Amino acid sequence: MTIIRVSAICIVSICFVINFSSAVGASEQRLRESAAKPIVIAHRGASGYRPEHTLAAYELAIELGADYVEPDLVPSKDGMLVARHENEISGTTDVSAHPEFASRRAKKTIDGKSMEGWFTEDFTLAELKTLRARERMPAVRQHNTIYNDRYPIPTFQEIIDLVKRKEGELHKQIGIYPEVKHPTYFASIGLANVAPLVEVLNRNGYNKPSSPIFIQCFETATLKQLKKMTKVNLVQLLADDELPYDLVAKNDPRKVEDLVNSTGLAEIATYAQGIGPSKNLLVGRDSSGKLGKPTTLVSDAHKNGLVVHPWTFRNENQFLPANYRSNDQNNDSSSAQYGNAFAEYKLYYDLGVDGVFSENPDTAIEAR
Repeated sequence: MTIIRVSAICIVSICFVINFSSAVGASEQRLRESAAKPIVIAHRGASGYRPEHTLAAYELAIELGADYVEPDLVPSKDGMLVARHENEISGTTDVSAHPEFASRRAKKTIDGKSMEGWFTEDFTLAELKTLRARERMPAVRQHNTIYNDRYPIPTFQEIIDLVKRKEGELHKQIGIYPEVKHPTYFASIGLANVAPLVEVLNRNGYNKPSSPIFIQCFETATLKQLKKMTKVNLVQLLADDELPYDLVAKNDPRKVEDLVNSTGLAEIATYAQGIGPSKNLLVGRDSSGKLGKPTTLVSDAHKNGLVVHPWTFRNENQFLPANYRSNDQNNDSSSAQYGNAFAEYKLYYDLGVDGVFSENPDTAIEAR
């Protein structure tokens, strides 16, 4: 009886795949099928529980069940790609405790914003490897600070090696979702980070539409460049409060809303397979932090064949809509307390998103 039931399911599944494949390409088929079960992307690893962008954070995310891990990639002085949220690393490493690097402190303008600190592009990989990672938000995630100074900065290749090792241990596919950080800036200083990313992916066999890879970037020109260089899936990141920097640099007159209307989405669909919008572009908030009405962005994107992966989901009150924050707001630690994250996930899952960027992947999976 069991054999007959399984066979029937298999026949139906095979028929569905054949019919679906006749209408769309293999890449789009795989992407659209994910809508039935939104993927969980571990934002910088399981960064709700370990310092972000460490092998420990990525490994824990995989063990908690994340479908993809997300490294933000910046180059070292010698052109090696390493995982840091920003190239300015004073808040995520112990660099300030290294007197030998005191003279490297600098002021720079990156994507039009003034920054001061220590920057990855001023260190060789060997020098970066002498540093240790620290929790980026110690006031919010005090429990993560116990892991400060335990883990080195990983290279992109080391993250891939970890993913492949865990795939073998767990007998499941694990995706990688790298972000190209500040490509205009890095190209301006002779450290373009696009070609090295593609080279690493190609070297590791990630060069097909079916590869479990999404490359994401805020800059539109970079994604258009990548479309000519690789067959893997591309995602246009979208903030709710500013244009991609390459458009800003060209004095492009458009506003964010012009990128997410029908014309903007149709253009994105010419070079990308998905969008990664800020949550606020799907459901806005008022001045008190309470939720407004959902927009039509998810359905509009789907009409253009684009998957939708909003960011960023976190459990702590300060990151949740006011509607879902816990009631205990009378002490200094309230912003760090967990609120009703399940309600937020349900809201966005019900909107039909195809995946979520989460710093607590186990919560995202439980909600799913």
